[in-house]
Amino acid sequence: MNATDQQSQQSGVRPTIVLVHGAFADASSWNGVIERLQQQGYTVVATANPLRGLAADSAYTASLLNQIDGPVLLVGHSYAGAVITNAATSTPNVVGLVYIAAFATEEGENLNDVESGSKDSILGPALVQYKYPAGPDETAVELAVNPALFRAAFAADLPPETTALLAATQRPTAVTAFSEASGPPAWKKLPSWTAVATGDKAAGADVIRSEAQRAGAHITEVEGSHLIMISQPQAVTDVIVTAAKAVANSHR
Repeated sequence: MNATDQQSQQSGVRPTIVLVHGAFADASSWNGVIERLQQQGYTVVATANPLRGLAADSAYTASLLNQIDGPVLLVGHSYAGAVITNAATSTPNVVGLVYIAAFATEEGENLNDVESGSKDSILGPALVQYKYPAGPDETAVELAVNPALFRAAFAADLPPETTALLAATQRPTAVTAFSEASGPPAWKKLPSWTAVATGDKAAGADVIRSEAQRAGAHITEVEGSHLIMISQPQAVTDVIVTAAKAVANSHR
């Protein structure tokens, strides 16, 4: 056995890390985390979440995952927690789930009902509605965050000039993302890790913590806003790397 083979056997099979962004965002929200993961030699894919509905977004994500060779560590932020929970049920190469201030939904739940029980979230009143074409002579509703309330609801620990940019570049999300029922959860068969943002006023720290406990996730509390992957990229990277090492050691 040469040195390379020995090192591979000791370190296990490194998964590809797939990052899925949440509502009102795009893949660039992961930039600080991606940079740090790449510096440690990980292969990273930050996919574009369509934000057109939970079923559609989960199917899109699953399609991407099934085209990646080798094991995958699947990471979701916020709404994308529900997406990865559903997508990973049909993707046998996914070996672990990481929730970054993200929902670990149970079968039959929808995010509107989940959020209604949060005492920490102030997101609801910050949302505004728009219409978009959904077919011939049909329209559907999508949601965005009022730019004036974006910083308070999403990222109070980021500079105002940064949150102004994020508010201006946000991607509206179809209302069906929050109203469609979640399917059987992948966290019942896969190991999971959750970073709870203690100052999360969007998803709500209370909801994220409760769902992580229900899922049996390894929980790390991170001081920061809902957008901890931007405000605390090193802490988020540490959680992801911990998970990546754990699943690699289980697939030697």
